[in-house]
Amino acid sequence: ADLKSFAAAGVYGTSVITSVTSQNTQGVTDIFNLPLSSIESQLDAIFDDFDISCVKTGMLSTAEIIRTVSDKLQHFKVKKLVVDPVMVAKGGSRLLEESAVNTLIDSLIPQAYIITPNIEEAEFLLNCTINNEAEMSKAAKDLMKMGSKFVLLKGGHLRSKYAKDVLVGTDVELTFTSKKINSKNTHGTGCTYASSIAAYLAKGFDIKKAVQTAKNYIYETINSSRDLGIGSGHGPLNHFCYTQSFDNAH
Repeated sequence: ADLKSFAAAGVYGTSVITSVTSQNTQGVTDIFNLPLSSIESQLDAIFDDFDISCVKTGMLSTAEIIRTVSDKLQHFKVKKLVVDPVMVAKGGSRLLEESAVNTLIDSLIPQAYIITPNIEEAEFLLNCTINNEAEMSKAAKDLMKMGSKFVLLKGGHLRSKYAKDVLVGTDVELTFTSKKINSKNTHGTGCTYASSIAAYLAKGFDIKKAVQTAKNYIYETINSSRDLGIGSGHGPLNHFCYTQSFDNAH
């Protein structure tokens, strides 16, 4: 989902594999974590050759992997970091070891330009319950205290006809709203949203424009994939519902 989102936005994406999962539209059945030395060498290979405008992190399943990635990103002085604190797969499988949460909070989130948790992830990070937009706003502000410059708390899991996301930063609080779409093809929505934000930050968009553009994009990817019959569970999105031409500078 990440590389497809980058390509659709017209930026060139590179990837570092931290874990290999056995999964389909119904769920995750196995996780194999790569050796830390492999993760380090992949990061070295990328930063030794490319001028990286923005980094997006997703599933980092252990404390050791989080620490390794965090140390490397700090070493390379990453310009902008989008942290998607992936914890649970769409099918319900846990993707982040419970023991790794504190490492995520202590070492990676403080480096982030923006973090993009959903309701469930925010509740886990804060040990709280979020039931409405007012509680979303408070939770986003509480998450800001962990050190990121901005927090985008995604409200798609709340019971509502609308998907409302709250963006909070210093002197910034905005709500981005779209209609909810009734579809089972929502595999990778969080990854796609965060990756799209990263792509537009890399292109020089300010945070408000990057989030709004990504919000529009994720709506279209879901809306245009409603009738796809791929797999028997949570099917994929249509990442190439519209694309932008490649910009050699990003």
